[in-house]
Amino acid sequence: MTSPEPPTGLDALTDLDPTAARTLRAITQRLAREYDTAFDLAEVGDLLADSYRLLARTARVTAFLPTLAERLTRERLEALAATRGLIAKRVPEVLFVCVHNAGRSQMAAALTRHYAGTALHIRTGGSDPGSQIHPEVVAAMKDAGLSLDEEFPKPLTDDILAAADVVITMGCGDTCPYMPGKRYEDWAIEDPATASDEQVAAIRDDIDHRVRALVASLLPDVALPAARTS
Repeated sequence: MTSPEPPTGLDALTDLDPTAARTLRAITQRLAREYDTAFDLAEVGDLLADSYRLLARTARVTAFLPTLAERLTRERLEALAATRGLIAKRVPEVLFVCVHNAGRSQMAAALTRHYAGTALHIRTGGSDPGSQIHPEVVAAMKDAGLSLDEEFPKPLTDDILAAADVVITMGCGDTCPYMPGKRYEDWAIEDPATASDEQVAAIRDDIDHRVRALVASLLPDVALPAARTS
């Protein structure tokens, strides 16, 4: 007698309460309809379940997990579709990676989006993602006129890494990812996790200067806006 197949996808999330289960199944159906030319229902469900499981490891509050899992899954579906050649990659993709995806990589992404606009596609990830973005980092970016209110720490996944053209690592050492064929830069930047407000502002300004140089190298014909920081 053969053993039954182990559960996959959302069925593998055995500790879900009924409300979360219903929400995730509805999200699966919605994403499957949106990406029906590239993915089937089973693959979408597997990816959503994996995203939910990864985020749940560090979540302090679970009420918003389905929504965050949907956002992460959408990023992963788009990355997979680009890697498989199912959608055209219109602009270069830049991936910022730090340990917790709660400080340096989030600041770098926000500043790059400001300077590059839609001319670059920006993603972030953490080798060991935290539960929230550091409040001091959020405040420092607000002082520069940029909001991190909609951002959240995300795990770095193989599909996101595979879609990147440029990978910027910050402080993750041997745990930083490597995949051949990509442009890599490692930025030696202090971790703002235990820094004072003044030190966080200095870290932000350091990242700002590096981001401006990165964008100028990737988009030499684009005139950069004025610097957001001093």
